[in-house]
This record gives sequence, structure tokens and C-alpha cells, in this order.
Amino acid sequence: MFSGTARLLKKAQRRLWMKYALRGVGGSDNHSRLDLAYSLEDPWNMESQLEQARFEATNRIIEQAFGRVGSLLEIGCGEGHQTSYLARVSDQQFGIDVSAQAVERARLRLPAAEFAAADLFQQPWGEERHRFDLVTACEVLYYLSDPAATIERMRHLGRNGLVTFFAPACGRIGPHLDRVPGLHKDWIYHGGTSWLIGWWKDA
Repeated sequence: MFSGTARLLKKAQRRLWMKYALRGVGGSDNHSRLDLAYSLEDPWNMESQLEQARFEATNRIIEQAFGRVGSLLEIGCGEGHQTSYLARVSDQQFGIDVSAQAVERARLRLPAAEFAAADLFQQPWGEERHRFDLVTACEVLYYLSDPAATIERMRHLGRNGLVTFFAPACGRIGPHLDRVPGLHKDWIYHGGTSWLIGWWKDA
């Protein structure tokens, strides 16, 4: 009984905090507010069954579409929860996030991976075309003011690309994604939640 009550209180605390921390974040590149969210550990509840189902479904698509991946750059790596899943389908993991707090936790979670507190246009691992075998942006694009520029940057840095986003964001993000040549799309479902997943090959 007490453990159930504690879980409910923790859930309520997280929701209240995120409602405050994420004010004005959508579509705005508001890095300081995103970093503020990480004042609370695991603010997005990435250890939930819902998110882990999304991670597993994303891995299945990666394996089907690309096979085993060599180098993988993850945009918006957060505390490394999804990185730990992506490590199962790739040899080298590189992660960036605008939150220095999140990146520090990601480094503790996955010491073998490389992380940087930076955005996609400042990542420190080289500017050459197709520097990475795969670039991912999962649950990230709707926080950015220019999703089209981000997708183009992904196409420059990665031989292949993959994005996921919550279904209600399709109206804003979908048209930018649809401009990618050779785009493939599918849906991820868990309970009553759905995400669009899109992927492409530029090589």
C-alpha cells in the first residue's frame, strides 16, 4: 500500500515539475528550460514500460532497416536511457544533449559511450559528410524552432537517419520529414499511445 502511494506521489511530483519547467519549450530551442527539467532525475519517466516499449520498437526498426550499425549519433540523448538500448544495435555510441546535467548522468550510465553537452550544430566529432553511420532524433524535433534544418543536418552527418515523435506532432513535423527522399514511415503503438517513426538511407 505504502509503495503504491509513494509511486503516485512521485508521479504527481514529476508532472507538476515538468509542467513548470517546460513552459515555453515547444518549438523554441529553449535550452535553459530543458536543462531546468533535469534538476529532477529522470524527468521524462524514461524507465516506464511505455518508454521502454518505444525503445524496443525503435531497435527493431533499426535492425530491420540497417542491420548492425557501426557509429551512431543520438540527438537529445538525455540521461542515456535510450542510449543503453541503442548500444545493443550499434558498435559506437555518441550522444548530445543541451542539458549538461543530463549528459553527466548519461556518462555515468554508459561509460563506454561518448557524450557532449551541445546541440547538433556544435557536436564535437567532425563535420565531414556521413561522419556517422546512423543519426537518430527520438522525441526531439518538436522542441526545435527549425526542424527542417535539423533534418538536413542529420542527412549531412549521417549515412542514415531515423526520427520518432509523438503522434499529435505530425501536423507540425510531418511536412518537413516528408521532404526527405526515400523516406520510410511506420507507427509504434503501446497501449493508447502512438508515435510516428521515419527513417531513410542517404548512402
